[in-house]
Amino acid sequence: MKIVLVGYMGSGKSSVGKKLSKVLKLPFKDLDSEIEKIEEISISKIFSEKGEIYFRKVENRVLKKLLSESKHFILATGGGTPCYGDSMEFITAHKDVVSIYLKTSLEVLVTRLKSEKNQRPLLAHLNNEEEIEDFIRKHLFERAFYYNQANVVVENSSEDIAETVEKVILKLL
Repeated sequence: MKIVLVGYMGSGKSSVGKKLSKVLKLPFKDLDSEIEKIEEISISKIFSEKGEIYFRKVENRVLKKLLSESKHFILATGGGTPCYGDSMEFITAHKDVVSIYLKTSLEVLVTRLKSEKNQRPLLAHLNNEEEIEDFIRKHLFERAFYYNQANVVVENSSEDIAETVEKVILKLL
C-alpha cells in the first residue's frame, strides 16, 4: 500500500508521515525532497529561477513516477500538489494508494506558518499576520475541492503528532 498525505502547507504532512512510517514500518518519502534530488536545486530556487508553472510540471511528473513504482511507502506531498494538473485524479485512480487529507484549521495554520514564511516561497512576499491569514483563507477555499477528494479525512488542528498518527491508523483499519 502507498499512503499519500495531502493538505495545506503547515498541516503536518511531513511530521505525521515520518512518525507514521515508523509505526507502519514503511519508508517515508517527501515529494519536495524527491524533486530537489532530481532537479539538483532547492524548491525555493526552482520557484525564483524557473517559476511556479515549471515547478508544478516537475511536481506532477515526479508524483506520477513515484506512484507508478511497485514499492510501498508513505508520501508527503506539497500543499498545492493535488490542485494542479491531474495530480489528485492520478492519486485517487490508483488501487494501491490511500490518500489522506490532514485537515487543519485556519487559526492553527496561521500560527504554524507565520514563523516560517521566509522558508515558504508562496508566503515570502506577505508582510504581516493579517496578510498571511487572508492568503491562507483564500487558498483553503480554492483547494478544498481537491483536498476533500482524498479517501480519508483526518482532523488534526489540536492534536500532537502521535494523536494524529493514531487517528490515521484507526481510519486505515
